[in-house]
Amino acid sequence: MKKNILFIMYDQLRHDYLSCAGHKTLHTPNMDRLAAMGTRFANTYVQSPVCGASRMSFYTGRYVSSHGAAWNNFPLKVGEMTLGDHLRKLGVDSWLIGKTHMKADAEGMERLGISRDSVIGARVGECGFDVYLRDDGLHSQGPAGFYDERRSPYNAYLKAKGYAGDNPWHDYANAADDGGQIASGWFMRHASKPANIAEQDSETPWLTSRIIDFLDDHGDGWLCHASFIKPHWPYIVPAPYHAMYGHNQLQAPIRAEVERDNPHPVYKAFMDSPVGQAFSRDEVRETVLPAYMGLIKQADDQLGRLLDHLEATGRMQNTMIVLTSDHGDYMGDHWLGEKDLFHAPSVKVPLIVVDPDAPDAARGRVVEDLVEAIDLAPTFVEFMGGEVPDHILEGRSLMPWLHGETPEWRDFAVSEYDYSCTPMRKTLGLTPRDARLFMVADARYTFMHAEGGFPPMLFDRKTDPDELHDVGQDAGYSAVVSEMYDRLCKWSRRMAQRTTISDAQIEARANGSENVGIFIGVFDEGEVAPEFYAKYKGAAKPRP
Repeated sequence: MKKNILFIMYDQLRHDYLSCAGHKTLHTPNMDRLAAMGTRFANTYVQSPVCGASRMSFYTGRYVSSHGAAWNNFPLKVGEMTLGDHLRKLGVDSWLIGKTHMKADAEGMERLGISRDSVIGARVGECGFDVYLRDDGLHSQGPAGFYDERRSPYNAYLKAKGYAGDNPWHDYANAADDGGQIASGWFMRHASKPANIAEQDSETPWLTSRIIDFLDDHGDGWLCHASFIKPHWPYIVPAPYHAMYGHNQLQAPIRAEVERDNPHPVYKAFMDSPVGQAFSRDEVRETVLPAYMGLIKQADDQLGRLLDHLEATGRMQNTMIVLTSDHGDYMGDHWLGEKDLFHAPSVKVPLIVVDPDAPDAARGRVVEDLVEAIDLAPTFVEFMGGEVPDHILEGRSLMPWLHGETPEWRDFAVSEYDYSCTPMRKTLGLTPRDARLFMVADARYTFMHAEGGFPPMLFDRKTDPDELHDVGQDAGYSAVVSEMYDRLCKWSRRMAQRTTISDAQIEARANGSENVGIFIGVFDEGEVAPEFYAKYKGAAKPRP
């Protein structure tokens, strides 16, 4: 029986906003259902806490500084191999339903004469996927026009359902009706209002229906990337989900006044940004967080609908199911909003993997070891029966964990953040090349290096599990800081760009030079077996 992979990604879903991960009031029975069926990786780090860069690492299996697409709408360069490229070699199609946040390298395609209308061009332009449906879900509109100029299948769906206007994505799905006036979800004070749309027509149920359509339309032997836009902002959700959670169900913010006492300059710049200032206010957090939780609850309900369909159609027995997110959301923790830095609410994500072939004894397992987003690509290759090309893919297959084993594993995880396009770079007076951050996290410490001459940040999660006290300049931790810099240095020396030839090919080539008549440093024919120089002996040829 051919195998399948259902690769589910939510956008901006925190690692700790699942009941199986310990949330006290947000119940996610269908995400928990998956965790009971498979393995939950409790310490999973993305390779960048921003949508585009993180997703490109998921799709390439490579670190951000390897693939180069370090920010939203930074093109993924032509020639970068993706999941689709690796899996098609194994006879497996890779399909997209939803969001990628990928921008094509149009200049590179033109230079190489690759037409966007060709099959190859379409795949290069869509991050290696064949597109069943792409909708990045940000159809905002301002004086300069639409943020996303592509046709929106979701807007087309809404118009066909009778939702009027040029942009029903905003006017209905992401806005409320406030006494006959549009109450835009872009303004967070409206987050407590119900979106002006029938719940079944909102984004998450709509995309779930399209995924079910795909399942019904296709046989086996595929990877389907089911990529949801929510619970990403705008933070607004239709009834009844808008009113499911009250102030008494919100978990207390993870923050302390000591964080604002002489903070690291980069951290201060983000705290002082408009987003940081907004989410530092209790009013904002208490208005937005119930909507965020409602969006997650709706996502969980729709996941249940999807899992029920898989079970009813017999697909559970041959389909790997993966649930994850591209990054988290601060939601006021550490006096911040959005994502951007390397505290756990931002850089850690949920990861649940269900392998239909796993032994029963391995199901329901929780792995505490350090996992990186780039580990999924080699996992998919191995699951589909391929040999992992470790000269290209920089992650490590999770298959041993899924089958109950405890393999030798990494000592630290790395994440990167290029914030050159943000206002914070200008606040700090940095050049674009200096606006870069690097995280190294091990089982105990979270370390951040900032280019531009800034001191490091360090959190000791054993004594400070909430990462509230920066000890990066504490003399008592100087040895730890040195060790983290050694690790960062070791990581930076990785072989990232030799991707066109494997170690095995190099070994074969190095051992076979005599077979093609190459002799370096040989003084006398007697030093080489005669068969190797048979073409180099005999009577001299007469000159013409």
